[in-house]
Amino acid sequence: MTGGDFAKPTFLYGTATGIGSMPHLDLNEALRLVFNTMPLGPHWPQLPNRGRDEGFARQYLSALGKLGIVNTTESSPFFHDLEADWPDRLERFYTLCMQEEEGFTDKVLRYFAFPPGSADGFYAFVQKPWHSNAPAARYIKGQISGPLSLGLQINAGDGTAAFYDAELRDIITRTLTLIARWQVRTLKLHYSSVLIFIDEPALLAYGQSTYVSLSRDAILESLGEVIKAIVEEGGYAGVHCCSGVDWSILLELPLHVVNFDAYGYFSSLLVYANELELFLKRGGCLGWGLVPTSQDVETENEELLLQKFYGGLERLVSKGVTKELLREQYLLTPSCGTATLSIAQTERVYGLLAVLQKALAV
Repeated sequence: MTGGDFAKPTFLYGTATGIGSMPHLDLNEALRLVFNTMPLGPHWPQLPNRGRDEGFARQYLSALGKLGIVNTTESSPFFHDLEADWPDRLERFYTLCMQEEEGFTDKVLRYFAFPPGSADGFYAFVQKPWHSNAPAARYIKGQISGPLSLGLQINAGDGTAAFYDAELRDIITRTLTLIARWQVRTLKLHYSSVLIFIDEPALLAYGQSTYVSLSRDAILESLGEVIKAIVEEGGYAGVHCCSGVDWSILLELPLHVVNFDAYGYFSSLLVYANELELFLKRGGCLGWGLVPTSQDVETENEELLLQKFYGGLERLVSKGVTKELLREQYLLTPSCGTATLSIAQTERVYGLLAVLQKALAV
């Protein structure tokens, strides 16, 4: 599944949104910060400090746990693929998948939905009265773990990363496509335009000697399936990576947004100027993770970050990327999620983002 023509997502251009994770325990406090600072693109807050079921991996494993596919009771989840009754467990899983393909979509998607207690921020977000909390919103944003990142965090029964096993990778990918479909469908009940970021920090592993057997084709195929599910449900798809990666992988996929850490890893994008130009020409939106989610946020300010944006823009232009496309087709985010920061630091991150969004709109 490679990039192709699609309607330009102009409503995304020039907006600001969050990556997802936040350090809050208080739901209303987290939502208040989102609505106040991201009025054009509010996101539901992922709150891992409320419990381990809200963590990056566990949040998406409930259905697989219920089916006996994955052990979710241990500190590190793993597949039950070495159990004698593994074929029976597989049959239960694929029977559900077949029901979805045969049109029993709502029933199956409810089975794969976030259970209570694993995504409190999501449920609080959709219960808010939208007209009063986000009257100017152009879209609402959700997020989901990427298949590579999830597949490297869950092990097979023999202790190896599940992503390397074609059968287990297929289970992970199918699970994420079903969760993505449910999430888009649920969010669209509350707002017509929905953007979903696929969080894929583990893409950094591709090309490293310790992950030499990672297949580019497997990464493209699994990501492509999740993107396809989002788009088929009427959503818009983005991928977030918070380090320097092989950006050509993402820029050739049919994504509406490619989001990168413009604060700490800007130079990693320069090598892929040709691919970026093609991505922008077909309407893609470059997500600048401009505000740091590290201790650096204490010393950064609007002026310094604006200099970073304009300086980065000129560096890309010098590599052959069209300036007008860069200046129009962008959105702003933090460099990563803020769950590891304090609440005060998170407020500073979101506050700076709001100021930058307004400054660049002039």
